[in-house]
Amino acid sequence: MSVLTVLLALLSALGNGTASVLQRRAAMDQVREERSAPGPKRNPLRLVRLLRRPYWLAGLAAMVVSAAAQVGALAVGRLSVVQPLLVSELLFTLVVGSLVFHHRPDGRTWLSFVMLAAGLALFLAAADPSHGATRAKNGEWLPVGVVVAIAVGILIAVAHALRGPARAVALGCATATCFACTAALIKELTGRFAGGVAAVFTDWPLYAVCVVGLLSFLLLQSTLRAGTLAASQPALTLGDALVSIALGWVLFGERVDLGLRIVPEVAGILLMAAGIVGLTRSPAMCGGWDQVVPEPSRQAGPLRGRRRSPDGGEGTP
Repeated sequence: MSVLTVLLALLSALGNGTASVLQRRAAMDQVREERSAPGPKRNPLRLVRLLRRPYWLAGLAAMVVSAAAQVGALAVGRLSVVQPLLVSELLFTLVVGSLVFHHRPDGRTWLSFVMLAAGLALFLAAADPSHGATRAKNGEWLPVGVVVAIAVGILIAVAHALRGPARAVALGCATATCFACTAALIKELTGRFAGGVAAVFTDWPLYAVCVVGLLSFLLLQSTLRAGTLAASQPALTLGDALVSIALGWVLFGERVDLGLRIVPEVAGILLMAAGIVGLTRSPAMCGGWDQVVPEPSRQAGPLRGRRRSPDGGEGTP
């Protein structure tokens, strides 16, 4: 894998992690204000009102940077390499989240991320995904698109029947599947760059990217409102990586070496899984770390420097 591919993929991961934290902060600000305001708690214009929040707009800008970096990475690299590298988004989520929500990570959390990073590096080094085609063969996208649509529909239906963290996980898996499909469509689109501007704007991949990307964006907003980042983020990042590897194999012929290499590959996957489990159970990522919204104190006295939770109670100093 090239250095440029890795750098662009990591920049995309940084943008994604930053966007998740900032838009989660905007969502929690809105929830806190809705709970303290009289009248109906649900409003169809809720998403429109988010557009006026600085944290949400900053998150949108981070998403744009992430998308541009991802297009560049997919133009020069393999889908089965770029998307797994986006698992590092979890690390950036922790770093940015600790700043936005004023919650310092502990040693257990950092150890979990070391395990996650080591597992990712071991898996990619052992698997060594092969170069595939820049475009899928004619007729392959239709059955793949049908399968993806059915899978996403089932996950959304399951999410509506669940509550709490389980709902966030189900929606995270649906969103991850859409993001992986969007990445595969971007890969398909970049394969048409050689044909010039006319080939890009007169063929279907550009418009498919817009439609699936918009669906992914809307699903992400629902995911961020459904539960904490500790529940949704692992499903988002790992689901995206695994589905992308499958799509790279089916659509573009990118192969992962097996044989004796399967031993370190499985070890890498287990390390990543252990890191994710440790992360979701760590004090820094559970217990509402991303629900306590810091507020500027309005008066001097013993309350100065305290944070308030969304229900109006006092947080920790």
